Amino acid sequence: MRAPIGHFDTAIPAPDALGELTGPVADAVRNWTGSVPADQIVYVDTDPQWADTAVFVEHYGQELLEQSANCVVVAGKRGGETTLAACIALSTTRIDVNGVVRRQLGSRKASFASMDTATGETGMEYGGITPIGLPAGWPILVDSAVVDLPYVLVGSGRRRGKLLVPGKAFAELPGAVVLEALGV
Repeated sequence: MRAPIGHFDTAIPAPDALGELTGPVADAVRNWTGSVPADQIVYVDTDPQWADTAVFVEHYGQELLEQSANCVVVAGKRGGETTLAACIALSTTRIDVNGVVRRQLGSRKASFASMDTATGETGMEYGGITPIGLPAGWPILVDSAVVDLPYVLVGSGRRRGKLLVPGKAFAELPGAVVLEALGV
């Protein structure tokens, strides 16, 4: 199979690459119910040594810079309660944690979750967190620019490997809320 974007030596439909994914991500792919068929989600093998964005796009394709998204875990706090959520925005932007995220979560304060919290709560590796397979009940805040792309490169749950996902699939994830200007 040829990857729909980028230049990867190995591209496999995600349902055929479950062993390459963390448990939560593999379970989400196995139980996929979105209007985009699961076999349109593509796993691509990537070397962790090329993980830095500038080096990554130089190695796997310059066009990926505009078609990559970051998924980060945030913690919204209000009155002693903490709400964890995921945010996904194009990697050429930064997530508006103190504005859009804080307001969407109804929090007095919002910040990026610690690495231990992010990896412990998601069951994914730091640097590979993906919105596919997050804990049930989590809000997933998705920048509208991500949804508009034919394919988006995101983490696979591990530092090695990425997923190429049709943008519209992110809007259908459980708990997804599509927002304008989440990434600024």
